[in-house]
Amino acid sequence: MEIQTENIPVSREIIDQHGIKPEEYANIITLLDRHPNINELGMFSVMWSEHCSYKSSKKLLEQFPTCSENVICGPGENAGVIDIGNDIYVVFKVESHNHPTAVEPFHGAATGVGGILRDIFTMGARPLANLNSLRFGNLSSKKNRYLFSSAVAGIGWYGNCVGVPTVGGECYFDECFSANPLVNALTIGIIYDKKIIKSAAKGPGNSVLYVGNTTGRDGMAGATFASRELNTETNKDRPAIQVGDPFTGKLLIESCLEAFQTNFVIACQDMGAAGLTCSMSEMASKGGVGITLDLDLIPTRGDNILPYEYLLSESQERMLLIVKPENEKHIIDIFNKWGLEAVKAGVVTDDKNIVVYHKGKQVVNLPVDILVKNIPDCFLQTKIPEYYIKNKAQDIYNIEDICPENIETVLLKILSSHNICSREWLFNQYDRQVQNNSILHSYHHTGSVIRIRDKNGIPTRKGIAVSMDCNSRYCYLDPYKGAVLAVAESARNIAVTGAKPIAITNNLNFANPEKPEIFWQLSEACKGIKDACEAFNICVTGGNVSLYNESKDIPIYPTPVIGMVGIIDDIDLAITPAFKNAGDLLILIGETGEDISGSEYLYIEHKQISGSLSEVNFRHEISLHEFLIDSNINKLIQSSIDISEGGLLTAICESAIKGNLGVKLNNKILQLTSRIDSSLFGETAGRILITISPEYSDKIKSKLEQYDLKYNIIGKVQAELIEIENSPVKISVQKAKNTWESALPSIMTN
Repeated sequence: MEIQTENIPVSREIIDQHGIKPEEYANIITLLDRHPNINELGMFSVMWSEHCSYKSSKKLLEQFPTCSENVICGPGENAGVIDIGNDIYVVFKVESHNHPTAVEPFHGAATGVGGILRDIFTMGARPLANLNSLRFGNLSSKKNRYLFSSAVAGIGWYGNCVGVPTVGGECYFDECFSANPLVNALTIGIIYDKKIIKSAAKGPGNSVLYVGNTTGRDGMAGATFASRELNTETNKDRPAIQVGDPFTGKLLIESCLEAFQTNFVIACQDMGAAGLTCSMSEMASKGGVGITLDLDLIPTRGDNILPYEYLLSESQERMLLIVKPENEKHIIDIFNKWGLEAVKAGVVTDDKNIVVYHKGKQVVNLPVDILVKNIPDCFLQTKIPEYYIKNKAQDIYNIEDICPENIETVLLKILSSHNICSREWLFNQYDRQVQNNSILHSYHHTGSVIRIRDKNGIPTRKGIAVSMDCNSRYCYLDPYKGAVLAVAESARNIAVTGAKPIAITNNLNFANPEKPEIFWQLSEACKGIKDACEAFNICVTGGNVSLYNESKDIPIYPTPVIGMVGIIDDIDLAITPAFKNAGDLLILIGETGEDISGSEYLYIEHKQISGSLSEVNFRHEISLHEFLIDSNINKLIQSSIDISEGGLLTAICESAIKGNLGVKLNNKILQLTSRIDSSLFGETAGRILITISPEYSDKIKSKLEQYDLKYNIIGKVQAELIEIENSPVKISVQKAKNTWESALPSIMTN
């Protein structure tokens, strides 16, 4: 798009190119009592985009529970903050970089990591760990393998360079993500003594400091790009893709944290989505003030940058700070010491206007509330999709059951599925141990555990557990139940480590909400998250909404990713999923339903994504959490693992592989339901596997009865073999391991 430089009304074509609807433009004219110039139009295009304004989703988000005794900062700040005791505060949030990854996967994914890191240290927190939730198309496609491998490389590059470990997450593959991969990045940080830096600009006359990297033409109007569908012209959007610089990012972390320690920084805001426009507008709006900025003072890379480009560039590793004039030199000196740009670029005013100058001319003059608060609500229609109605009427239980002779064959197929197999191929590209705080790192079926240090850097015994979870197929079949199941599984993955679930951040990845069927999915999923969080007494501290994830009328499956944080008082007691000792008893806790709906087995063996999802029993789930925490404190559990994708036998194999020990299963495992496939491979929620030393058998039984939990002792840990007595199933742990570990490397090296 050619940028118009004259200060005259813009054409209808230009307005359309900015993604502004006719009724929105008419509203802008009414609010301003004039036409906006091209610079102002660009500012409206990003600030009124779905990515920045949440105009079609904010009413749905308002229903989430956001307050609890642990929450210090909820939605509205750069990240959520919870109190974990002893003047230690955990800061965490998840963000997406989906569209950029589809166009330029390496830098698209890398800058997603960089952006969420900035959200965390902007609050004054030192980043402690990263996780990610990834969705890509089937790896049989060369293009999908390229997108996946490049994105993983970008994630590893940025995180490894800045020295923040990647400790876990999840990764799935389905054809619906081929044109629209999902990259959701979560970062956790730590603040001490409640020294939280917020983003509200205050104090007319205070200085506005620009710090960090120079401004270029990369990432132009990225927020607008993220708020529309991808199409055949997508490659022309490459200028909207940001380019990361993790080495500058590391310097920015250290310089910001040093500057914050002076107590001279009144407010700070990352220049992420919508760049300079969003940061100064939101800071001014939150503080009830105005900001005047001189673009000629801003450091640049490139010649003859236009005001429009300054305002909409999303060049990475840049921040705005508010400080008193008498303190600005001290803060500038800190950033200069770290080799970073730092200049006074503007001033806080009392007129609630954003005023921008360039080459001595005023190029923007907008009331800040029109940009930030007067965004017109977008009331979208809902419609139940036809596929949902048809699926509800379908009976999947006329499928022929597995015969015992075929169990091993089916098991090996599932273990080699790209949605089940080992993630070591991608995980090995990430530094997991830098900072020396990673206690347990994991993809799928359990949370990751991170050590907490005190403010002097001395290790404590306290830790935090964190997980990311969502089954996109479940959410496709039933977005309400799928979202409930995502919250329940995320909480269960925290609890199986011995930690208590506390709070969540979420990333709502959906297709075009202007289509009633898609907005119905989003509405149902939000209701599911609300109901589940209320049932678990877990609050939502913030998150991200990523919409318009579709291309050529192929929508992604609804994917409301849940990032959950929990507290464990003694990291030495953190439970791992690996079998520990031959002779330990294997106990299945929870009831197995006659349920293969939405399962990996149903897809792998019968090429179906169908069925009706079961209800979540919240009372049972909460009892399960309490049992795990209680039993762990009393050191009764050797291992534990959540049963989810792949079902019971898959979870048993994963614990066996990780512990390099086998298991002898009694024959009752085949008779948990009337069907072998649902008994072994069904994915009924609310179940876990634990192993215990036989000497604690009576104590565990007593606790299970105390918490009113149904259970079955289904086997005993042994060496070498995974077998079911009185059946043909007898597979070596090594064979299962080879199958599980080789699936990703073998296809990624083709």
